Amino acid sequence: MSNKDASSEHKNSAIPDIEALPKPTVEERGRQRFCSALRSFAIQDMSEMVSKDFSERVAPALMESGATIEDADAIESVMKGEASYRLYSTLRYNAQEMCFQSVQQPIERALHDMIEVAKSAIERNPAGGTLRLDPELSIPSYVSDLDVHLTPGCFHKEWVEDDVAQGAVVALGARVFSATMSHRSWGGVAQVISRWLKHERPDFNPERMLDIGTSSGKNLMPYVRVFPSVEAHGVDIAAPLLRYGHAVAEHEDIALHLSQQNAESLKFPDQHFDLIVSSFFFHEITVEATRKVLKECRRLLRPGGIMVHQELPATSLVDPWEDFFWNWDTEHNNEPNYTDFRAQDPFDLLLEAGFELDRSFAHLLPDAGTYPDRTKAFDWDEPGRPRHGKGAWYVFGSSLPN
Repeated sequence: MSNKDASSEHKNSAIPDIEALPKPTVEERGRQRFCSALRSFAIQDMSEMVSKDFSERVAPALMESGATIEDADAIESVMKGEASYRLYSTLRYNAQEMCFQSVQQPIERALHDMIEVAKSAIERNPAGGTLRLDPELSIPSYVSDLDVHLTPGCFHKEWVEDDVAQGAVVALGARVFSATMSHRSWGGVAQVISRWLKHERPDFNPERMLDIGTSSGKNLMPYVRVFPSVEAHGVDIAAPLLRYGHAVAEHEDIALHLSQQNAESLKFPDQHFDLIVSSFFFHEITVEATRKVLKECRRLLRPGGIMVHQELPATSLVDPWEDFFWNWDTEHNNEPNYTDFRAQDPFDLLLEAGFELDRSFAHLLPDAGTYPDRTKAFDWDEPGRPRHGKGAWYVFGSSLPN
């Protein structure tokens, strides 16, 4: 299920491609393609069918009976008993599980060789990157209590010494479930944000940047091409993800500095970064943890620096049906903090963290693939604006004065 893009222009033959080592059989490849198609059908086609069923059949019947539907909770209470929604949820849940399961056997067969490649990358570091792990780090309960995203073993589990299995399951499983979704390109979020930064601040040239919840660094590497002189750091709590990501980056000849840390309390000095980013991170942690992380961002950001977090749109910024659609993951995808995070006002969170309101923002940025010539953010009241994940990406953040 290869999905490489321009990142593959950077190659370092000194470190083999760890991602090429798991080799699915013909049957396994067929299963992966089926899982990809099933998930795409469930999350894109079926979601539209359910929306149509609600608007054309369920809602009119309720209105005739005198009932009102004002928010996502009301829609959920009605739809959870409808056959269309139940079928949609069943297919989507199983497809999500199956995507990750479909890559496990090839990874298990190749695991020894993958570990050796990762160890070689650590020992040799031909691209100049670094990897710093903390065996004593306590994994927060919002990760350790359940398999987030329905990923078997979650992000952090280690089965053998120097393990990279979960890094491979997360990375290669994500390729399976996003293979038919063009907006989920390799490093696509970074491409969107960096293009917008270049448009908004053409003279911005960060010396040092941080990606929070970097996973295997796929959304950190593209920034190095956009800002060639940047010192790129990424933090995550999961050692297998970081070992795997370090090997990928060294093969791609991209110097990343990855460290195992909890973003609630980071081991960097004050005012250390010009640019701080994240993608799909905050909805995975508690609101209490979110407040701590944003305060850390404020501590770490230099004067003149900017912080941009790509996330799920806040409840206050979407209509009830879209709100209902996003909240599906709270109960069904092992992401219990999804709804609570989205219920927060991003500007309240930023103000509480110490940022100034007049320097803060919440935008929809145009997807580079869907709108190749558009660099300006969509206004929330713009007619025909695309939805997050369907032509646009929601970001929130702030900047500091010089």
